[in-house]
Amino acid sequence: MNALITGIGWVTVKDMGCGRDHNSFAMEAGQLPEILRKSIFDTPYQRFRKMDRYSRLGLAAVAFALKDAGLDEWTEKRNIGIIACSVYGCLGTDIDYFDTVIPEGGLSASPSLFSYTLPNCFLGEAAVSFGLTGASFVINEKPLSGLVSIRMALEAIVCGESGKMLCGICDLGCPPQLGGIDNEVPGALFFMIEEASKKNLRPYGRIGMMNGGDTIQFDGIQIESLEMLAQECLRNYVTVHGLQLSVHS
Repeated sequence: MNALITGIGWVTVKDMGCGRDHNSFAMEAGQLPEILRKSIFDTPYQRFRKMDRYSRLGLAAVAFALKDAGLDEWTEKRNIGIIACSVYGCLGTDIDYFDTVIPEGGLSASPSLFSYTLPNCFLGEAAVSFGLTGASFVINEKPLSGLVSIRMALEAIVCGESGKMLCGICDLGCPPQLGGIDNEVPGALFFMIEEASKKNLRPYGRIGMMNGGDTIQFDGIQIESLEMLAQECLRNYVTVHGLQLSVHS
């Protein structure tokens, strides 16, 4: 089964934004940039300043992917689901919340932090912001390739659950309280996958499962990670438009 990739959005150490605004992509170690409301939304968003870093990260990448696919504006709710892979999820927020619970026997527990102590909270924020009604959930995956989200998104389309799915990765890396026990690279990267595109917007290419789902292919190329998929999408898109592309390996 094949589907079209129509949008890409990300937030990485290097930059953030939509696929069609860039000619290269890389996930790198380091400090993620501060994510401001005005970077994502043109109008005020009252809850944004209260959101934890993990939720801001995921919401931003989802918003950029929808914008890249021409699906950020809406008047009626849409059956679009979101599947995200993460290693640590909101663990950093959980630790921060627990630090407010310990003093005074819990009397100073932070209600704002408590609101974001589930790894799927940003999916709800995205659903409300963009009128998405499809199934949405977060999967724990280590190492974080994101391929599980691609497989499940394609299966949802095949089963007729939805004709459009967002899938990707969202992770802040190891919380500093744990002493940096691994080298997972922080960032968020989401793809808009559609069964068929009816817009006047050229898709990046076709993605599908081969060998009973064991292999993910994009335009005939076997994909090993979502980072690789983003690079191949940009290479394909820019080549067709006759532009010069520099993709990090």
